[in-house]
Amino acid sequence: MTVRVRLAPSPTGNLHIGTARTAVFNWLFARHLGGKFILRVEDTDTSRSRPEYTENILEGLRWLGLDWDEGPFFQSKRLDFYKQGVQTLLDKGLAYRCYTTTEELEALREAQKSRNEAPRYDNRHRNLTPEQETAFQAEGRSFVIRFKIDDTREIVWNDLVRGKMVWRGSDLGGDMVIARATDGGIGQPLYNFAVVIDDMDMQITHVIRGEDHIANTAKQILLYEAFGAKTPEFAHTPLILNMEGRKLSKRDGVTSICDFQEMGFTAEALVNYMTLLGWSPPDSTQEIFTLEGAAKEFSFERVNKAGAKFDWAKLDWINSQYIHNMPVDKLTDLLMPVLEKAGCKLNDGRERQWLEELVTLTQPSLTRLQDIVSLTKTFFTTEVEYGEEAIAQLKKEGVIGSVEAIIAALDDKNPLDATTAGDIIKQVVKGQKLKKGLVMRSLRAALTGELNGPDLMQSWLLLNKINLDKSRLTQALAAAS
Repeated sequence: MTVRVRLAPSPTGNLHIGTARTAVFNWLFARHLGGKFILRVEDTDTSRSRPEYTENILEGLRWLGLDWDEGPFFQSKRLDFYKQGVQTLLDKGLAYRCYTTTEELEALREAQKSRNEAPRYDNRHRNLTPEQETAFQAEGRSFVIRFKIDDTREIVWNDLVRGKMVWRGSDLGGDMVIARATDGGIGQPLYNFAVVIDDMDMQITHVIRGEDHIANTAKQILLYEAFGAKTPEFAHTPLILNMEGRKLSKRDGVTSICDFQEMGFTAEALVNYMTLLGWSPPDSTQEIFTLEGAAKEFSFERVNKAGAKFDWAKLDWINSQYIHNMPVDKLTDLLMPVLEKAGCKLNDGRERQWLEELVTLTQPSLTRLQDIVSLTKTFFTTEVEYGEEAIAQLKKEGVIGSVEAIIAALDDKNPLDATTAGDIIKQVVKGQKLKKGLVMRSLRAALTGELNGPDLMQSWLLLNKINLDKSRLTQALAAAS
């Protein structure tokens, strides 16, 4: 048997981290067993589905590196196929036309509520006679198609994550609507029906999805049996929770993959972290691994039943590890759009080599890609904003003389290198009879307006290469006076 799994997102919003984590587990399972990963877009909710959401989902999966083997297939192009399946159940006597009105259903729910009963359909139209149907049609009533559910039936399956699962037909809310109301024909099929038809047609062997689908699974198993089809295996993965133990939602801030991307998380780090949301590798100390590496180890025996708490600090740490170990040329490619979006002019005398040197300088300090903006702002402006500490440093005794001496030592015709810069500092320390620490702190304050930052000498060399160091030093003299 070739393992065939699927991801079936609904394009009613951007790619959510919960859907993305489901995609990760499906992808890992398929790759672990040499199977196929199929992508299916469940876009039959015409009132809420949008093409831009479909594109967002596809782009998000590509960005994460979750390539699919077949698809994307679109449910909206398969409606006739679903209607044929509905007709099959009608012909078998396993489904029927229900003419109950909205008002009648509401009255039923209110009566059940008054008796503190769980809402359920009472199957009142399950055994209509032809004459009764004709009378309802004469009243102008439309109908839905309902699938018959035996209340005494026990539905059992072995969940790959949760073990033996048992549901009773009486827990499923009465006969299930499988197609919407329409005038005279079969209307649009609903989720629980369409998904079974698709999974049968696409020969899905394993359905891997969130635990919030467990009730749907019991209903779907009954539909597989009604068609005489083999039921796939099911794995219901834990939900992603916030740190308070509630289901992660928009109220917790960012939940869409494109938002994580915008915040400066790398695809490798985010997908690495998502594998750890509910799954643990055999080596519990290992936390950094590629998708391919995780696929070699993945199994549902190591997927937890309990909800997975989303930990921002852990994600930040994983992201920093990928950034710190990334080749400089690749990291530069990722950072250039971030800098450009922040208004930094990269083509203003700044060559690729200069940018890579800047990235090398700041790389150890980056946690998210967006951090590059604040860490390098001094390299993309002609004017420096001097903080109070920097002004205080520049006003110390002997500092103005040291800055003037550095300016005098600079050679406009020959750019600085590490040796020349070091020699200038030695000359100033000796000539001005100052401590080296004072000179160095004052140089940083003059060049950047701050007393802390990346390596001072490398920063100086970078500013010198774009002819900003001398003007900065001159500006500092004015600020200190």
